Amino acid sequence: MTKAISLRADYDGTALRRLAKKAKDAAQVRRLLALASIYDGCSRQYASEIGGVTVQIVRDWVVRFNERGAAGLINGKAPGGRAKLNDTQRQALAKIVESGPIPAVHGVVRWRRKDLVQWLFQEFRVSVDETTVGRELKTLGFAKLSARPRHYAQNELEGEVFKKTSPPRWQRSGRNARPTRTSKSGGPTKPE
Repeated sequence: MTKAISLRADYDGTALRRLAKKAKDAAQVRRLLALASIYDGCSRQYASEIGGVTVQIVRDWVVRFNERGAAGLINGKAPGGRAKLNDTQRQALAKIVESGPIPAVHGVVRWRRKDLVQWLFQEFRVSVDETTVGRELKTLGFAKLSARPRHYAQNELEGEVFKKTSPPRWQRSGRNARPTRTSKSGGPTKPE
């Protein structure tokens, strides 16, 4: 059996209880109270029972507490996966989207995510998914624009025939026109 790791000398049990009383994070409070019992001379097994964990986890708490103090007992956010594009690739992507494609060079008239995936692979040999490109574009401040849908057989010249030319109903009524009176049932009332 190995020797137990000793706790920092700049704290004691009462100081940790004081910190636990002020702390807002419940998990940190539980860990501080478990470590306070160790400072008071209790066994690591007893501290693990206070914390509701195994002795190995109490050892991990001691290591974290010795390195970073009471703040080390707060659960941090996981760092997540590594970004697929670095800063220079992001800047190049933003620049190419801003300038737009050159049809003779790029073979497209407007950028789609699929085309940008291909461009990134050709330029940087970086293989990314379309959703990744969309997410990167969104973080760069770009929004997806799409044209209004049109029927394939629509004739622009005949469209003028079907447009409404008469003024709206509220413009047709004269100044002195009174609205017709209706009863509570919805029908017209008798003239006065």
